[in-house]
Amino acid sequence: MSPSPSPRSAAPGTVQGSALDSAVRTYLGHLAVERGLAANTLSSYRRDLRRYASVQDGRGRTAIGEITEDDVRAFLVGLREGDADHPPLSAGSAARALVAVRGLHRFALREGLAAADPAHDVKPPTPPRRLPKAISLADVERLLAAAAGPAGTARGLRDRALLELLYGSGARISEAVGLDVDDLDLRDGFARVAGKGGKARVVPIGDYAREAVDAYLVRARPELAGAGRGGPALFLNARGGRLSRQGAWMVLRAAADRAQLSEVSPHTLRHSFATHLLDGGADVRVVQELLGHASVTTTQVYTLVTVQLLREVYATSHPRART
Repeated sequence: MSPSPSPRSAAPGTVQGSALDSAVRTYLGHLAVERGLAANTLSSYRRDLRRYASVQDGRGRTAIGEITEDDVRAFLVGLREGDADHPPLSAGSAARALVAVRGLHRFALREGLAAADPAHDVKPPTPPRRLPKAISLADVERLLAAAAGPAGTARGLRDRALLELLYGSGARISEAVGLDVDDLDLRDGFARVAGKGGKARVVPIGDYAREAVDAYLVRARPELAGAGRGGPALFLNARGGRLSRQGAWMVLRAAADRAQLSEVSPHTLRHSFATHLLDGGADVRVVQELLGHASVTTTQVYTLVTVQLLREVYATSHPRART
């Protein structure tokens, strides 16, 4: 007669052992079968919950109903601090692990495996605020010069006009590619853009952007339009249709590669527009209007960039800045 299987002889990658382990297995099965989680997501949950069960077992908690809010908080602290077997996790990674733990306890309460949810009031760590990435004026000029590509080509004139407009107006890429020719007033130097939620606003167009757009309209757009059926769009692709957001992003990326600039995103010129205005003394509420932010609080993140720059300059320049 063959021996009965060991309680730890289940398939590789599963959690076995105590009643807590059993609850974790049941929850993972629910995620796989009833929720249909992707294999990679399920693998992440399994890894996080295996670590969670191990930590709680070390605290003497062998059943899910024995775990307290303090136990969950201690686990979260351990994630951030790390241990001999695990490096400290970032706030974002720890928050993702806590999502798995909170899901487990909600499931256990709903299925009657526990009388309470000790993770309900445990909040994930707040990730550090990511400041917008802006590039220097010199780098902006390199990027704009590189946008033209081969001199005099229709696509080069279009690309230069697009990036000049983005930096000169602070418009989002989606707003720029959504422009029609009739939305421009080059004589007075402004454009009407449709922002988020369809909210329209007027943005200025500086002299450099105005000259670049005018050159594109006169010398390049008719050639691009000839490849299609015509239409009102300002920026056209090689087939004569409206340039897409993805197409505009490719224009930016190609210019950044030629200019040898890294970490340039679709929002880089918009961030640089706002930061350079504030560095030049513009009022934050004026910048708010130009960017189309509903709240000045959203715009104030750019003031943190300028303050950070001031700190860096002070720290590297003042003889008594560092001890």
